[in-house]
Amino acid sequence: MAPECHAVIVSRIEAPRDEETSNLTDRLLAGLPPEAVLTDPDVTASYANDMASFCPSGAPAVVVLPRTVEQVQHVMRTASGLRVPVVPQGARTGLSGGANATDGSIVLSLTRMDRILEVSPVDRIAVVEPGVVNAALSREVEKHGLYYPPDPSSWETCTIGGNIGTASGGLCCVKYGVTAEYVLGLDVVLADGRLMSTGRRTAKGVAGYDLTRLFVGSEGSLGIVVRAVLALRPKPPQQLVLAAEFASSAAACDAVCRIMEGGHVPSLLELMDRTTVKAVNDLAHMGLPETTEALLLAAFDTPHPAADLAAVGALCEAAGATQVVPADDAAESELLLQARRLSLTALEAVKGTTMIDDVCVPRSKLGAMLEGVERIGAEYGLTIGVCAHAGDGNTHPTVCFDAQDDDESRRARESFDEIMALGLALGGTITGEHGVGVLKKEWLAREIGPVGVEMQRAVKDVFDPLGILNPGKLF
Repeated sequence: MAPECHAVIVSRIEAPRDEETSNLTDRLLAGLPPEAVLTDPDVTASYANDMASFCPSGAPAVVVLPRTVEQVQHVMRTASGLRVPVVPQGARTGLSGGANATDGSIVLSLTRMDRILEVSPVDRIAVVEPGVVNAALSREVEKHGLYYPPDPSSWETCTIGGNIGTASGGLCCVKYGVTAEYVLGLDVVLADGRLMSTGRRTAKGVAGYDLTRLFVGSEGSLGIVVRAVLALRPKPPQQLVLAAEFASSAAACDAVCRIMEGGHVPSLLELMDRTTVKAVNDLAHMGLPETTEALLLAAFDTPHPAADLAAVGALCEAAGATQVVPADDAAESELLLQARRLSLTALEAVKGTTMIDDVCVPRSKLGAMLEGVERIGAEYGLTIGVCAHAGDGNTHPTVCFDAQDDDESRRARESFDEIMALGLALGGTITGEHGVGVLKKEWLAREIGPVGVEMQRAVKDVFDPLGILNPGKLF
């Protein structure tokens, strides 16, 4: 079992004393408007953490909300000069503590840098600032007949900068891939305030090391993304969804294997276990079938989706589906997708607090993963619901517990670690899209080994020699 997660401040920096905080604020105000610098402790405390459980956060000295690249550069020059830690933040919808503040830090909230600077139908790109909300970008490019595929469950509130920081995914990854596959180029403010551009606007390009990919998933530990060039696709036809009920999770996972082995390319292939289905019904009264042990949702956005759904429906029946119901139209399809998007919110309502795991395993091991999670839930006497991007093998076992019950909280943390150990034992990874943050850094060390940690720290030292960028995260 991994040791308790804890916030760490790199030894090269120290939390500033009161007089140092005053000096810090004055230095920041020299290059920022007063409304962009927040020092009221009650206000700054509200920026202290993201949505992860069991990840302590510190008290930031100040919160800054820049609107321009030049203002971000001023913040980083100030922080570098005073050796003050900087914690970049987006909408704080993260689930690993990656946006949690450290004591005495500058919280750099990028939510006010929210402009869509360009949409080019010819080049099929969008140029955006980091505070652009995922759903807002999707709706804007749709006006041009284009499509930005990455769609995390929090897409109505999460920002592109946060998506880049954690290399997030979403429901449509099985066909369209994750955020990293859509980031062509970046403008990044480095720890010392210099501005660097990476990547390209072109369809192809292999000039030098791929620094763009290096920043994607780095959780703000290497630099501050202030602008992104994103690849777009032509808007696909409206997708139709099929719902298949199964008497066991094993049968549902068998259907997933049959679908992928058969060469089908669904735009979505999602799984909800019985616990998750019941939680969604209790929260939203959606009338999902609670008699099922697993509900599989498959969608196609092809020119003739009904034929694709029929083929997949037959494979589901061959795997033991008790009922297969294709949606009649787009409205019914959207209702099913809304149920899946509500899964994590619904599971949180079961006990009031959740720990959301993010273990990705090979598709062939998906059944073993779900069976193992069920065993762990019984062993620890806890409710653990599972929703999954089944087409990717990316599972989200969600431990439901009462945070006021010390014993239940302990069992929740221990079960969470058991689930990650299970994922690694099955040849998987500790995170498919939520990132490492504070929550999983001990487990990152287990996954990549001591040499891997040494090399990653060496990369960190090149970009951030003072260790001021998001200290205590990743490793």
